[in-house]
Amino acid sequence: MQACNVKKIVFSSSATVYGELQQLPLTETHPTRATNPYGRSKLHIEEMLHDLCLSDPNWSVVCLRYFNPVGAHSSGLIGERPSGTPNNLMPYISQVASGKRTHLNVFGHDYPTPDGTGVRDYIHVVDLAEGHVAALEYVGKHVGWEAINLGKGKGCSVLELVKTFESVNNVKVPLQFVNRRAGDIATCYADTQKALSTLNWVATRSLADMCQSAWQFEKNSSKQ
Repeated sequence: MQACNVKKIVFSSSATVYGELQQLPLTETHPTRATNPYGRSKLHIEEMLHDLCLSDPNWSVVCLRYFNPVGAHSSGLIGERPSGTPNNLMPYISQVASGKRTHLNVFGHDYPTPDGTGVRDYIHVVDLAEGHVAALEYVGKHVGWEAINLGKGKGCSVLELVKTFESVNNVKVPLQFVNRRAGDIATCYADTQKALSTLNWVATRSLADMCQSAWQFEKNSSKQ
């Protein structure tokens, strides 16, 4: 890239770089202490890009720290279709609703949250894509290194997500409660003020939009 004088990067990072939480909402100044291999890989690259910008002030880098992208394109043609058992909550909910799986396992129902289930910051994948466009515009006009959260800025519990999915799509999602997973935390959500002030970006799509688009994609992909 340097040889071709290309010195602008938008890097797909992750909220997992923060590790164990010391405060909520999570700001970009929160200590980064990733506690799993995925988070460590993202943090290593962030640090490399930060050092690069220090060594050559002509570079422009934005590290976008994703929270929990869900949903699909409004066309119903582009979405998340994992091979094998889904690792993420929304495609698992969709597959249960479509009958591909019998029920959803909810890991833990005794967290210190309003309904006892884990709370996360879910962001519509199209809002996330628009955040990338804003970041591309930013690196075209500025130099230096920035880390920026991309999230909705509010928490949603597992049960709230399931109930919203059932309501907006008029389907049932059978579930059962099982033990907590090791390492899971009760609550995590972003402070999104920097994204607004730096990129002039804010997530606009609702939880209902996320659930409706994910279900439309699941129905379309089931026909293929």
